[in-house]
Amino acid sequence: MGSSANGDRTASSNGVSVDRGVDFANYFCTYGFLYHQKEMLCDRVRMDAYFNAIFENKEHFHGKTVLDVGTGSGILAIWSAKAGAKKVYAVEATKMSDHARELVKANNLQDVVEVIEGSMEDVTLPEKGYLTSNLVTLVLGVFLGRFIMIEITFHNIMCVMAFPKSSGFVRYPSHARMWVAPIRSGLGDQKTSDYESSIHDWECFLNETKTYYGVDMSVLTKPFCEEQRKYYLQTSLWNNLHPHQVIGIPAIIKEIDCLTVSVSEILNVRADVSSSITVEKTFLCGFAGWFDVHFRGSRENPARNEIELTTAPSVDNGTHWGQQVFLLHPPLRVSEGDVMAVSFSMNRSKENHRLLEVDLGCEARQSSGKHLRPFNQRFYLE
Repeated sequence: MGSSANGDRTASSNGVSVDRGVDFANYFCTYGFLYHQKEMLCDRVRMDAYFNAIFENKEHFHGKTVLDVGTGSGILAIWSAKAGAKKVYAVEATKMSDHARELVKANNLQDVVEVIEGSMEDVTLPEKGYLTSNLVTLVLGVFLGRFIMIEITFHNIMCVMAFPKSSGFVRYPSHARMWVAPIRSGLGDQKTSDYESSIHDWECFLNETKTYYGVDMSVLTKPFCEEQRKYYLQTSLWNNLHPHQVIGIPAIIKEIDCLTVSVSEILNVRADVSSSITVEKTFLCGFAGWFDVHFRGSRENPARNEIELTTAPSVDNGTHWGQQVFLLHPPLRVSEGDVMAVSFSMNRSKENHRLLEVDLGCEARQSSGKHLRPFNQRFYLE
């Protein structure tokens, strides 16, 4: 068994032909470096949530068989073993599996934790019947990327979602929610300045090319401007926001039951929500998106102590996930009591299955009843 970097092509659920070698290079390889694992392991919010979820609900692990999808360094698999699991299969697509195997051995848990290198659709677990009620949990959610969806892997999620759910089956985390909220930020001015600087550089380039080389390249100005606008003004940004930057009531755009959700539900998110501005006389500079997850167990096998992990804007350092920021150009002046009617749609790009396309629209109405300038913008997330 090995990582799926052999150039095979697989059709994803949105009809895109995926080169798995390229997929590995663009996605999985990052997780093969210890610096990246360290970044996640230093995220105390993340680590505390998983630690508490496991050790405050040991009955979900004691004497059970656990499958850890995307084990990385193997720490969650080790915790599962320490919580009493009789067997833990820790699946990892990258060479980080070698480090995980060494870490397991150093903690004298090699008789319980078995590290398997490969992606979920390729590996064969040694234990027959591992999908019976004896399988208790998928410790690491396979779609916990920034704003949940960004790091999703088609191969893994389709494989995991296809697991039969018996009465004893529990998935950790068990539930998730996606949020959006209006924000104020200086990032919009910065990105607009970067865009204008890029266009100015292009104009200088045109003049120099025509003067020194006798070629008029102005016919390419329109596609260049479109390219730069997409890069500077339509690409969603990652940022750790302060709570004071949130200027309206957050709204849930998606609730996910990880045990019953279908692939199509995850890959196509649509919502119409509203949010009231809570700050007097400010600028609506855009919207922020984040997620939280819950470790509740299942209806038949509920957690004794429910744990929440949130990536909302924090007064502390936040999490390594941060928030996704969708900037409005130009910003819109709003005031307390104004109501934002927000339409949100997120789908996979047909050209690049790791690229998300977000259509975000907003109609603002003042408390007096006056309608403010509406906007509808497409954003790109990768």
